[in-house]
Amino acid sequence: MADLKKIVEFLNGEMRIEEYPDSSHNGLQVENGGRVEKICCGVDASLEFFAVAQKRGADLLICHHGISWGDSLKQITGLNYRRLAFLIKHDIALYACHIPLDAHSQLGNNALLFKALGLGGRKLFADYRGKPIGYYGHLPRSRKLSLFRKRVEKILGTSAHSLEFGRDTIRTVGIVSGGGSDWIEEADRLKIDLFLTGEASLVGYNTAKDCGINVIFGGHYATESFGVRALGAAVEKKYRLKSEFIDLKLPF
Repeated sequence: MADLKKIVEFLNGEMRIEEYPDSSHNGLQVENGGRVEKICCGVDASLEFFAVAQKRGADLLICHHGISWGDSLKQITGLNYRRLAFLIKHDIALYACHIPLDAHSQLGNNALLFKALGLGGRKLFADYRGKPIGYYGHLPRSRKLSLFRKRVEKILGTSAHSLEFGRDTIRTVGIVSGGGSDWIEEADRLKIDLFLTGEASLVGYNTAKDCGINVIFGGHYATESFGVRALGAAVEKKYRLKSEFIDLKLPF
């Protein structure tokens, strides 16, 4: 058993949440009675995630997409009420970490996906409100785009959608997890052969075609499952608590 406040202090410090401008109110979004024995991690703060975690005995949830964005909790009605009521009824705390978890150099979605793909020469790019959050680098050797796509699908455990507007053979890869289409043009300026992100979009399609760059959309959910897994493992190691990632295998 561990103290919730100490865990939150550790997470806030590790993630440096105050350094990143974000529409998400990162940090502890819902408190519990103060003690933690079991942590469940997930990508989204959905009622489905809450219900599965509660059945598995969780009293602290760590997620990437929380429930407090801007003034989203201005009125506690409808879905806001149902989500908060569930957490309060079962004395479950909720901790959310959005942009800081994308950007973290060791535990972040982009850094871990970069590592899993066997890329080297890691450099920062993809400016988000003054902070770079993505990484780009290179494969050990040039590779056919079709083969690299299969590698992405194997790592993510999902089917990927590709836009093949660039060269058939790639060497350099840029990564911004989730909804990263806004940085396709920057990837093109850096002469990156392939841009990997999560969620497909019409803007992304048009930008990629106009730039003549390859893009792989691996799924918003799948590309952002890495960070919360790592964050849960870090808390488990430090406080000797049980941590479990709940994979809802969402196809988006």
